[in-house]
Amino acid sequence: MQITAATLEALPGFGELERDTLGAVEAISRLIEVPGDTVLSQQGGPPDVLHYLLDGQVTLTQAAGNGDIAVIDVLRPVRGIGLANVVTGQLHQMTAQALTSARLLEVSGPQLRQLIGQWPSLAGTMLRGLSLDLNAVTRQVIDLKLRTAAQRLGCYLLRLAAGATDNQAEFRLPVRKSLLAAQIGCRQENLSRAFGLLREHGVETHGSRVILHDIDRLCRYAGPDDMVQEPGDSGLMRSAKAFSDAFRLR
Repeated sequence: MQITAATLEALPGFGELERDTLGAVEAISRLIEVPGDTVLSQQGGPPDVLHYLLDGQVTLTQAAGNGDIAVIDVLRPVRGIGLANVVTGQLHQMTAQALTSARLLEVSGPQLRQLIGQWPSLAGTMLRGLSLDLNAVTRQVIDLKLRTAAQRLGCYLLRLAAGATDNQAEFRLPVRKSLLAAQIGCRQENLSRAFGLLREHGVETHGSRVILHDIDRLCRYAGPDDMVQEPGDSGLMRSAKAFSDAFRLR
């Protein structure tokens, strides 16, 4: 798939850039496909490239001094990876690793920083991307501070059910349960208890298959706020589908 202005315009915030700016970013970018388990950036490593996840899933993890590893987030399309570090030139604070096979746009970090100094509109685009990242982090902090593990799980399931046309939804968990437990900030045994508690609120599970029998009831219990769906999430998911379809048509 060839990079075009339309490719870049589908990325968060890029739609408002001038053609010349898009062309400059296109010249320092390439499209890549990587298998699962590929490390895209390493904690403590230099911010050589900026990745935009177009298809697949990527985990963000951080290792403590004692060797413990925490799952910070599991990214889904379309998201920038390590945007703050690439823009500032600071070493990566987390390790980004492909959870599944993934398709990404890769932008040269040093050259991007040069372009940001030359094109003020590009700086604004990067700020909008950073705002999306901040919103995601804020949602995680709110969940950890104000909600129980069962409520956090409920909010997570409601995000997966976003767009359901009636009061029910059925889907499969996009990650294994051990990773899901780490993602919502609890142990795996606590995750099992959380799923047990949610049965009282219309949640049925069969392995990775989840059925929400009463979304309104689950909402009342979990107490999701306006950030259950990421700002601009519907537009980003349309972009993700367009990228995925384009790759399949190559």
